[in-house]
Amino acid sequence: MTTAAEVAATVTDPELPFLTLADLGILRDVRETDDGVEVTITPTYSGCPAMGAIETDLRRALHRAGYERARVRTSLAPAWTTDWISDEGKAKLAAAGIAPPGPAPQRRQGPVPLTLGIRDDRVACPRCGAGNTERLAAFGATACRELRRCLSCREPFEHVKEI
Repeated sequence: MTTAAEVAATVTDPELPFLTLADLGILRDVRETDDGVEVTITPTYSGCPAMGAIETDLRRALHRAGYERARVRTSLAPAWTTDWISDEGKAKLAAAGIAPPGPAPQRRQGPVPLTLGIRDDRVACPRCGAGNTERLAAFGATACRELRRCLSCREPFEHVKEI
């Protein structure tokens, strides 16, 4: 018998269909109760347009597996961070030609100090591994990604930004 958690973990992201919700770390909790199944997800950012599709895909997968009643909750706290992407998810990103994120900036409690300066944006090319790359655009196919180019192999690629 397949558990609801196992089923939910196989649902893929509609924007990056080679990644599961578990790979992305947005699948936070799956509980089976007498009333059905309750799944908790955290969006990659509060305005993520894929959340409706993700919720529909979760309910559809659970229904196909025999779970008649599924409720999907969205939790905004704690906020998602790219550190929640699994190592397997980062490997899948690189295999798809998308540079995975590095460590996310550390968050603090209370006031956030503003630091002005040049951002350290060294990103290795997912195709040749060279670190000599440049940003072409702050946004790629989604707000979570930026468009870059490798100055060694000259290939363009996307990078999942650290959040």
